[in-house]
Amino acid sequence: MTRCTAIETSARLAIIEQSGIAVVTLIEGLERDELLRSRLTRAEVLRHLRMLAGSVAELDLSIRRAMPELDWSGWHLMYKQLALRPGEALDDALWVACEALVPATLLWLRVHRKSQPALFQMTL
Repeated sequence: MTRCTAIETSARLAIIEQSGIAVVTLIEGLERDELLRSRLTRAEVLRHLRMLAGSVAELDLSIRRAMPELDWSGWHLMYKQLALRPGEALDDALWVACEALVPATLLWLRVHRKSQPALFQMTL
């Protein structure tokens, strides 16, 4: 993988953050069974999670090392699981991402936005 520019990195971090916020908003107040039964909400959540996981996969190792608290290996595994065919394994991955990975990722991104603002600035 080639090294990303600062603007590419900040754009990927913005996609990760905005996709995570979309997921949290979409699942607010839903239980697992409600999410899995809702075709439209489920499809939209899955779309955002795939976009988030894909953006994580494209981040440089140096950026991941700069934010070691984020569960990068969990997102790597999730990227693969979100590509699974519909079924119980995909359902489990979807719920784990919604309940654990996304909230933790958003929390740590907020922390790093304050401590390392240069990573998040889209400047040339």
